[in-house]
Amino acid sequence: MGDQVITARPTWESYYEMTKPNVVFLIVFTAIVGMMLATPGMVPLRVLIFGSIGIGLGAASAAVINHMIDQKIDTRMGRTANRPLPTGQVDNIQAGAFALVLGSLSMLILIGLVNLMTAVLTFVTLIGYAFVYTLYLKRATPQNIVIGGATGAAPPVLGWVAVTGDVHPHALLLFLIIFIWTPPHFWALAIAKRHEYAKARLPMLPVTHGVAFTRLHILLYTILLFPISLLPFAVSMSGWLYFVGAIGLGGGFLYHAIQLYRHPEDDQYLPMKTFAFSILYLMALFAFLLIDHYVPPAVLLFSQGY
Repeated sequence: MGDQVITARPTWESYYEMTKPNVVFLIVFTAIVGMMLATPGMVPLRVLIFGSIGIGLGAASAAVINHMIDQKIDTRMGRTANRPLPTGQVDNIQAGAFALVLGSLSMLILIGLVNLMTAVLTFVTLIGYAFVYTLYLKRATPQNIVIGGATGAAPPVLGWVAVTGDVHPHALLLFLIIFIWTPPHFWALAIAKRHEYAKARLPMLPVTHGVAFTRLHILLYTILLFPISLLPFAVSMSGWLYFVGAIGLGGGFLYHAIQLYRHPEDDQYLPMKTFAFSILYLMALFAFLLIDHYVPPAVLLFSQGY
């Protein structure tokens, strides 16, 4: 296969795709939840706006670097072969310059308009995902997503620090929830795409240890996630509204994990269904945290006639 030739100038859509917008949206959402849980009232508008933008730009920069490092692997996988770099829509110089601009803007915004600690932690997260995970862990061990999950779990901590300037134990609870959620979320996708990962010579768990082993570990991690998701209620960080929501969502995730474990012959539909539900689970769980944080005071005020 010869060198690919750029047949057209890169479009804004090409650059936008390299930022992995769906992933960045989830990152910014969980960061905003972290910001709002860090204060009993409303987050200062400047921190909310510029903290979200700075964290989002940092995540986008890491995503572009991920595209650059993984472009040879992407050519071997059906779901990634049409990305801008493998198809020649964007070259490495353009992608590198784009990543540098995004990362630089992220740091300038966070240092100048938020606080230094948020900038430092965002930079460490960027390096952790773009280089430690993508360049080394992803290719080195089937536990890649477990270890590398720490970078994906950082956004609520970044959001919390943007407001308070320090890392609170409650922020670490949010980190722990995402950290434990990440393996069953990603392994469900890895089961469905295991042949592509094998072709790309990536040591994902279903490739190295088999589908049955991976299904079992999805179930075990989901069981572990259930009580961990209740810790915000246990430490009085959240109230009954969150507790009920976490019970329902955790039960739904467990149902999908059990179905996946009980039907080993299904290697596409149930894994992808579990993967899709896991995304809904995390978004809804953090939405319950956010609603619970603000609704009880509002209900109390209403009941008192204010």
